[in-house]
Amino acid sequence: MRVGILGGSFDPVHLGHLILAETCRERCRLDEVRFVPAAVPPHKTDKELAPAQSRVEMLEFALAGSPEFVVDRCELRREGTSFTVDTLQHFHDEDPSRELFLLIGADSLHDLPTWREPRRILELARVVAVNRGSAPIPELTPLEESLGTDVYDRIQIVTMPGIDLSSTDIRHRLRSGHSVRYLVPKAVEAYLREHKLYLPQT
Repeated sequence: MRVGILGGSFDPVHLGHLILAETCRERCRLDEVRFVPAAVPPHKTDKELAPAQSRVEMLEFALAGSPEFVVDRCELRREGTSFTVDTLQHFHDEDPSRELFLLIGADSLHDLPTWREPRRILELARVVAVNRGSAPIPELTPLEESLGTDVYDRIQIVTMPGIDLSSTDIRHRLRSGHSVRYLVPKAVEAYLREHKLYLPQT
């Protein structure tokens, strides 16, 4: 069983997340991709997220009809700051026979040495760094020097179609009264409209 792990705040989920997951599913021959919404992302501890239940419900709407894509609430159940190494350890302990693939944006690679227990992360999972479009391929040598381990055996670079989408931009568009049509799945767009998420508080 080859399982991809895609973590994030998903605040909200958008088509870029889905394209990344599908690209990795195909290129890495993954049996399943687990979308893991964070309780408190380590780099966003001062940021107020939409309620966890709303983020989960939007994910479930976005992934409906795709049995290879699964919402996993393990970080929400654990609460507190969501560290990647703890999540990977959880999946490993749950079923050691699974082969884990950590899916991240290639722009996050240079920060990997600052993450909690980066060497353990590389032991628990193969890191799949996703490059967008024609962006330069990340250089792995500095990582190898920093981590003191053979990163070339544990990090794989995958390229996805260039798409410039972010949850931050989508929240800004909603607050500004602009359309997010074709930027998020149709069911998520309807959810955002019904629940009036990310609109200015009156």
